[in-house]
Formats: sequence, C-alpha cells, structure tokens
Amino acid sequence: MSETENPTVKEQVEANMLTEQTEEKRPHIQCLLIVGHIEGHQVLPDDNKTTKYEQVMPVLASVEESHEIDGLLIMINTVGGDVEAGLAIAELIAGMKKPTVTLVLGGGHSIGVPLAVAGMHSFIVPSASMIIHPVRLNGTVIGTEQTYNYFSLVQTKIIDFVVEHSGITRDKLGELLSNTSQLANDVGSILYGREAVEAGLIDSLGGLSDALACLHEKIRQNRDRA
Repeated sequence: MSETENPTVKEQVEANMLTEQTEEKRPHIQCLLIVGHIEGHQVLPDDNKTTKYEQVMPVLASVEESHEIDGLLIMINTVGGDVEAGLAIAELIAGMKKPTVTLVLGGGHSIGVPLAVAGMHSFIVPSASMIIHPVRLNGTVIGTEQTYNYFSLVQTKIIDFVVEHSGITRDKLGELLSNTSQLANDVGSILYGREAVEAGLIDSLGGLSDALACLHEKIRQNRDRA
C-alpha cells in the first residue's frame, strides 16, 4: 500500500482536529412549541390542547443561560387563551439576547399575534392565519367603569408591544382591530400568510427551512460579534 493510500499519523490527527472543529461550530438549536390555548392561572379542561405558561417560562430562561444552545426556534399554532400569560411569554422572548426566530403554523389567534412578533425575525407559512381582535372575556363580567378601563389598558399594552416588535403601524393595527366585515359575531380581521407580511405584521413568508436558515445566519452574526 502506498503512502497516499495510508495516511500518516500526523494527517490522521489533523483530520480529526478538523472534524472536531467543524462539530464545535455547528449551531445547537432549541425548538419550542406554543400550541393550542395559552393556559394561565385559570386551568383549562383536560381535553383542551394547551401551552402552560409556567412550563414555558423556565424553558426560555434555561435557553438564554445555556452555553450549549445557540438559538431558539419558536413554532406557533395558537387559538388564543389567557391574554396576560401570553403577553408575559412574548415579553420574555423579546427580552432574550440569544438569537430567536418565530414561525407561525396554522393559526395565531388573538394573543398569538404578540407571540408571533416577539422573536428577532418572524415567518409565517402561506396557509397560516393571524386573527386580530380586541381584548374580551368569556363568562360573567362585572360591568363597571373599572372593568372597561382594565380592558382598555390591556389592549393598549398589546398594541404597544405589537407595534414595537413588528413593522405594522398603529393606525393599520387599529383598523384591523375595529373591522366589522370579516368575523361572524365578533370584531376584528383575519390575515393569511402573505397578507400578514404585506400589512407589516410578520417579517417574511416562508417555511421551516427558511426559518432555520435565518436562525443560522443570526447565530453566525452573534458569534462574529463575540
């Protein structure tokens, strides 16, 4: 066997070092699913698909602190839920320094909108929908001035968050919230994939490979700055 066919010890060591360096540079990505109802302090029935905020919050903190995880991909398919719990999760995502990308699949109902825009870049698949409507509660509500003031304050917090973390204008978002021609027995709007991007609500139209490519690029940029 010739020398070209039988690598030297030095060549083997150099090849192993190159392989190890390549593996070290490969980003480690955590995937977080936010699906179904966002469950807060009120416990939902067992047959409801839920994302429990008290379980998601520690995961976000662990990802941010981890030296092994380089980026976070958040997949969203919600049907609404606890407004304040959902907004709290969105605030945590928005406050992360580690690269984050969101991908809306299926639906982003109500509080799913702030969750969708909380990452550093947001994607939506063409068939997914964003349902935008004013804050309201089911069940018995005490009809006092303070109650309506509370609803108004919560709505303002949500609007402020969405406008700050997306490209939509306050006027455009207000127009979508007050629309009376789309939702049966409700006020608001439905935006499908491309419409959500054109409105400035979501950054890009795309799927899983697009979201991962974007996240890898943000991880690379993050490493270059380090």
